[in-house]
Amino acid sequence: MVTESVFTWGAPPLKFGAGAAEEIGFELKQLGVRSALVVTDAGVAATGFPARVAAAVEAAGVRVAVYDGVRVEPTDVSFEAAVSFAAQEDWQAFVAVGGGSAIDTAKAMNLMTSHPGDVLDYVNKPIGKGMAPPGPLKPLIAVPTTAGTGAESTPVCVLDLLSLHVKAGISHPRLRPTLAVVDPLATLSMPPEVTAASGMDVLCHALESYTARPYDTFARKKPEERVPYCGSNPISDTWTEKTLVLLSKAFRRAVLNGNDLRARTDMMLAATMAGMGFGNAGVHIPHACAYPIAGRVRDYRPVGYPQDEPMVPHGQSVSLTAPAAFRFTFPTDPERHVHAARLLDAATADAEPNPREKLPAVLTALMRDIGIPNGIGAVGYSETDIPALVDGTLKQQRLLNVAPRQVTGDDICEIFRESLSNW
Repeated sequence: MVTESVFTWGAPPLKFGAGAAEEIGFELKQLGVRSALVVTDAGVAATGFPARVAAAVEAAGVRVAVYDGVRVEPTDVSFEAAVSFAAQEDWQAFVAVGGGSAIDTAKAMNLMTSHPGDVLDYVNKPIGKGMAPPGPLKPLIAVPTTAGTGAESTPVCVLDLLSLHVKAGISHPRLRPTLAVVDPLATLSMPPEVTAASGMDVLCHALESYTARPYDTFARKKPEERVPYCGSNPISDTWTEKTLVLLSKAFRRAVLNGNDLRARTDMMLAATMAGMGFGNAGVHIPHACAYPIAGRVRDYRPVGYPQDEPMVPHGQSVSLTAPAAFRFTFPTDPERHVHAARLLDAATADAEPNPREKLPAVLTALMRDIGIPNGIGAVGYSETDIPALVDGTLKQQRLLNVAPRQVTGDDICEIFRESLSNW
């Protein structure tokens, strides 16, 4: 087999800093846009921040409307409703204001109003057809209000397929936002539970991309066949290491005191940097396991989130199997796993004598401190649920292919078993 010698790396232009959101109207005018749809959810809309963004857009002479029907943890049904709304007018651009749910929904609206089709046409194989967008999309400015998903940097959107009880993704470079506008002031109203969950998503993005299968171990691809997740590479590694340093200083502070603007700024910077890393290198086992954890939830209703229906927030779902997953991947590159643990929490890492346990120890110490549930058992799963969770994980071959070692059903079963409780 001829292995790959080329990796690709991409990210949108970035505008970062307190007050950056006030300049979105100017940016749209620079793009020649005359009308834009602001996309958000009801909870973020209630803060008044999307309305202020819309006012700034309108003040620049751009016609604007607000869609606040985004579902937190979006589904195929919520995507279809959002697309139907957007299709009522010929919007020239989209402005996503919110967490990953809003940004991912705006990506889907942009894709499916530019190139109409069924959601499953674009969902990655083997769940969907994995079709590529046949042409360019409209401008999309992403304005994150959570320090978590990194969706403002990535070419991916994620949704819950309700009938299949599993999450899946749509990925293509054309989905990447045209511009990321990252304003730390947008995160000051986040509850501590949301800050904690969103931050664990950042952390898992960083650790999964850092430990991903190296790009030069994949089979050589034709240029048109290269996928957005190309494996760990020197540029993504650089962003990841800086992400871990920022998280080590800011994560606990941001959860403890939401008004700590320095901590909020560092968390937003970490989220964006992690997106620049994993948005190219990829994520693997924790994210693959997270999709069925979120998709098969029964009764769990997390504090700090809408209580109208059960859900496992994405940041929680990716973190619950992370200690066991990195214990599994450790033999592929022990030095890298230990280095990551020390960047995040040198004191805890150095206190653990077993090198294989250093990263799991650092993770569990952090998760205890910030109030993350203690394993999948704490969100309603038991030993009898593991076969179904394994089945859902095995459907995420796009992600599992990025893992640094081959992952079997038995391996995933053991990871879930170890993750029933993490401490």
